[in-house]
Amino acid sequence: MTTIRDPEVELLAQCSQTLRKDYPDKETMWEGSPFAWFQNRPSRQKGAIGEKLISGYLALKGFDITRSPDADADRIVAGKRAEIKLSSLWDGGTYKFQQLRDQNYDFVLCIGVSPFDAHCWAIPKQVIMDKWRSGEISSQHRGRGGTDTAWLDINPLSPPEWIKEWGGTLARTVDKIAEITGQKPLP
Repeated sequence: MTTIRDPEVELLAQCSQTLRKDYPDKETMWEGSPFAWFQNRPSRQKGAIGEKLISGYLALKGFDITRSPDADADRIVAGKRAEIKLSSLWDGGTYKFQQLRDQNYDFVLCIGVSPFDAHCWAIPKQVIMDKWRSGEISSQHRGRGGTDTAWLDINPLSPPEWIKEWGGTLARTVDKIAEITGQKPLP
């Protein structure tokens, strides 16, 4: 174990410890969580983990799921092209699903993980595009005039009214995926 030897550094460390209580520790929030292990991974790696996580879950629910043959979608779920977006809970209690684009997919699967909960939505691409054009979903770059990517900001405790139709809980999202794909899930 490393110890501080310089008395001035020790004094500074004591000041640091008194300030610590004013700044909630994100790691403490995730302590003991089954999702904690991937919280500090780079964004690109977290995205890949999200794809594998929801793919595994949907396979357990009986959906036919394979990798997409191209980069316009992440998976093929019962014959429908799915783009998958993962978000961990941000400060302020929201999920931010980023890099939504106008590509060749049928629906977006937005999975949000909190330390001890998860939320999910299966949103048809056309709904995403319509909400983006109307300004209900923000452009991610260049403010309101941005046209390349959008992001979806959802507080799971008070989601926008329009998104409630597309899931919220994993069970409701499975039902939505069944509607979208026509494949009946396992109970």
